[in-house]
Amino acid sequence: MYKLIRTLMLTLAAMVVTTASAQSVSWKNSVEHLGGDSYRIVLEAAIPAPYHMYDMGPYDGGPNATEFSFTPGEGAVLEGGVEQLTRPERHYDKTFEMEIGTFAKKARFAQKVKLTAQAANVGVRIDWMICDDTSCLPPDDTELTITIPAGATVASQPSATPEDTIAQAGSTSTPAEKTVSPAAEIVPAQKDAAGGGSLWGLIIEAILWGFAALLTPCVFPMVPMTVSFFMKGSGSPALGRVRAGMYGFFIVALYTLPIAAIILITRVVGGDAVTADIFNWLATHWLPNILFFLVFMVFAASFFGAFEITMPSWMVNKTDSKADSKGLAGIFFMALTLVLVSFSCTGPIVGSVLIKSTAGEFWTPIITMLAFSIAFALPFTIFAIFPSMLKKLPKSGGWLNSVKVVLGFIEVALGMKFLSVADQTYHWGLLDREIYLAVWIVTFSLLGLYLLGKIKFAHDSEMPYLGVGRLALAIITFSFVVYLVPGMWGAPLKGLSGYLPPLHTQDFVLGQEGPASTTPGGDARMLLTVDGKKPKYSDFLHLPHNLEGFFDLKEAEAYAAKVGKPLFIDFTGHGCVNCREMEARVWSDPQVLDILRNDYVIVALYSDDKKVLPESDWVTTDSGKVLKSLGKINSYFALKTFGVNAQPYYVLQGRNGRELVPPRGYDLNVQGFIDFLRSGVEAYNKQQ
Repeated sequence: MYKLIRTLMLTLAAMVVTTASAQSVSWKNSVEHLGGDSYRIVLEAAIPAPYHMYDMGPYDGGPNATEFSFTPGEGAVLEGGVEQLTRPERHYDKTFEMEIGTFAKKARFAQKVKLTAQAANVGVRIDWMICDDTSCLPPDDTELTITIPAGATVASQPSATPEDTIAQAGSTSTPAEKTVSPAAEIVPAQKDAAGGGSLWGLIIEAILWGFAALLTPCVFPMVPMTVSFFMKGSGSPALGRVRAGMYGFFIVALYTLPIAAIILITRVVGGDAVTADIFNWLATHWLPNILFFLVFMVFAASFFGAFEITMPSWMVNKTDSKADSKGLAGIFFMALTLVLVSFSCTGPIVGSVLIKSTAGEFWTPIITMLAFSIAFALPFTIFAIFPSMLKKLPKSGGWLNSVKVVLGFIEVALGMKFLSVADQTYHWGLLDREIYLAVWIVTFSLLGLYLLGKIKFAHDSEMPYLGVGRLALAIITFSFVVYLVPGMWGAPLKGLSGYLPPLHTQDFVLGQEGPASTTPGGDARMLLTVDGKKPKYSDFLHLPHNLEGFFDLKEAEAYAAKVGKPLFIDFTGHGCVNCREMEARVWSDPQVLDILRNDYVIVALYSDDKKVLPESDWVTTDSGKVLKSLGKINSYFALKTFGVNAQPYYVLQGRNGRELVPPRGYDLNVQGFIDFLRSGVEAYNKQQ
């Protein structure tokens, strides 16, 4: 459901972007008289929605900052540098691994000028780049010539705004129109790699975990107990409902505020960049991913009954003793008692929610924990308002422990994703696709057997007969297992394509001899470059569907020139879910594969690969920063050459590095992708 919602949202975004009037920034200028022979040139940018423009930086190895190059004519002298009159919004960008500033809707800049003559001209060149939440337009520029003091206004008067419909005297407007590529997935440093997704996806997942926590044996029996206490201990039912509502509020606060406080303290002490950098490290580095995997396994063992994760008894007893006091203090301590007592059941769930959300920005864990705690606390308020509903609740019993065990199986399956991310990014080769699938098949098979009563754990009750509910869950579970089994022989499993290791990591595919990445005609490792050598990085990087290709642009360009074919550039990533979906749902089409295999030379440029290259392959940016890893080098090339920091992003390149047709991003329309490839071939043939 989540993937369907996300796909619909991305498709809608692509339609909006491509049909809207996607124009670049319009610039207006005005001159303000500061007194005497001093003037101020004000440049105002009108930024079309939903785009944002970067501030003046500078950003070493980062995005294209807005730059101004003033050239004073005779009779004019520049005083100081350019000022940003509009305050940029600061945030941490995980693609560039640095804090950046952006402007939305409008931005104003100023340059002071002193005249030594009656009038003078000042030239200015402006360079900028704008992006939205899915892609970036190529860098743009314009040149203006401003006459001083013609049209100058008094400094105290407001300058023109983007909403002004009448231009001031001496002002100039320079629109620059561009075409927006289809929506693509932002690279943001391994958001998908850590197993997270969009914020809405994380919120929905947190809500589901919140409701699941209610069905654990530590929490469920307390629902009628606490609600009955509030109804009996107050002067009236209405007052009881208010107190029960406050009880739910305190539960939400006790789960959310500690997380918010930790993040806020980190932000105040170290700034936004430090806070976001912590989460970025958690989402991308192998060490936290392995730790998260181990934590999930420990949580699963706890749910299976191996041990209890509990708070110290002295803390629980002391808190419970204060819950008898009247007023809000008593309600607060009763909520605190619930949180502490239920920790053995909710602790693993809370940990899972937080780990899943660390792939987002610094505020994402706060939002997800808020969603979890609201779902968790909601029944206490609802049952207080409608106490008759308590009679309809099932009685506590062994079924509660069954819920806990089911959650344990789910924890095992989810934890594998973190190990897979680290394995793919660092090329350890520990968790190939068939091993990953084997673990899932065994895990969900055991879950199905447990639901049927064939497996029992220490705290399970006797099950004299099989209920309809358990039977339905068992049918769903075994159906999922049956769906997974063909994947062991190379079935694409498109429904899970974004979350499984790539098919090329599989050692055996039915109908092929040898590894999945081997074909009778050879694969990327068998393809030779112009110099007769194996392509660079083909020992650890591979293309899907047995396609042959390269992983270094220069090699690919040389080979394309040799064989006389256009170049298909695939900006991709190991942790890019949308990339895997495109490969599984679009690239797998026979027509697409035929065109890619016969009409193009393919080069895949991974932007998140951690492989440190030999010094001879290092790249120095324009700002002097040395890029050493393959992923950072490819990301820098994508931004510098095409002005994008998005994945997937497909470029069809002809002779002399010329783009054949407008690039294409994430779009599951197979026929549209076929037309895109064919149009590139036609454009290439016309170049001859």
